[in-house]
Amino acid sequence: MSNFKRSRRLRSSATMRSLVKETRVGVSDLIYPMFVVHGENVKNEIPNMPGQYHHSVDQLKSAVKEVVDLGIKAIVLFGLPEKKDEIASDAYSENGIIQQAIREIKSHYPDLLVITDVCLCQYTSHGHCGLVEGDIILNDESIEILAKTALSHAKAGADMVAPSDMMDGRVSKIREVLDNNGFKHIPIMSYSVKYASSFYGPFRGAVKSAPQFGDRKTYQMDPGNRLEALRQIEYDIEEGADIVMVKPAMAYLDIIRDVRENCNVPVAAYQVSGEYAMLKMAAQQGKLKPEESMVESLTAIKRAGADMILTYFAKEMAEWIGRNN
Repeated sequence: MSNFKRSRRLRSSATMRSLVKETRVGVSDLIYPMFVVHGENVKNEIPNMPGQYHHSVDQLKSAVKEVVDLGIKAIVLFGLPEKKDEIASDAYSENGIIQQAIREIKSHYPDLLVITDVCLCQYTSHGHCGLVEGDIILNDESIEILAKTALSHAKAGADMVAPSDMMDGRVSKIREVLDNNGFKHIPIMSYSVKYASSFYGPFRGAVKSAPQFGDRKTYQMDPGNRLEALRQIEYDIEEGADIVMVKPAMAYLDIIRDVRENCNVPVAAYQVSGEYAMLKMAAQQGKLKPEESMVESLTAIKRAGADMILTYFAKEMAEWIGRNN
């Protein structure tokens, strides 16, 4: 009689495999990023991001309906302003593109969780995530503008703000300003661990936010650093972050696991534009099976420890879950 272990017993059928599956991605885990632009009747596919669109505010009702009908509970908004300047004035304008979008969406879908990206790169003429002086990105002056932007989003009806700029102290400043203006109930999802990654290219094209000089390595993290991620998480939680995020996701699964094991707040991960485009374009060329590669990539992010995933695959994944559960 053989005494070797027969692990294959639990792999013998689809039903058996489903019964013992350890990690599942659910629709409630998904957050869908959306891009809003000025204009009317705009629904333009974003170059290098197949299946993703720029929507004008008047198109949001129908665009968001698709998301809601799939059971997705949360979106995150990114805006492209009509004009950019050195002080990112459209970021915090009462009638800025994101502020308009929030009001439009909440008027139709009050129960949808609307998260707003809080950064300046889309709104500055130089493309950096903070104010600049010469070739120096100013930290303390920038966090004043970031907090002002977060407050304007809360006033417009945002359910959560998500600072992605990586300026030191911005979580603390945003928390202070929100609290002092009657928004103690608004949570902060901090892009706590945001690497200076090569995978952001398609997004920067989508919002025209590539820096006009230098790079973002003085404020985004070095891809070779691991312990620094834990320090960043610690700082942001101390400053008042309710949710922490790792970005990108697929190239940083080890960091997601480290963060999950070393903090007691919810952990988000962002499967970024380059990661999405890489899988999409490989599938279009017949190099990958589209659904299988999508599901495997998102399962890996969840298995690493993410409680929620920001992904451009959210709608497709929700459809797949609906067909397979």
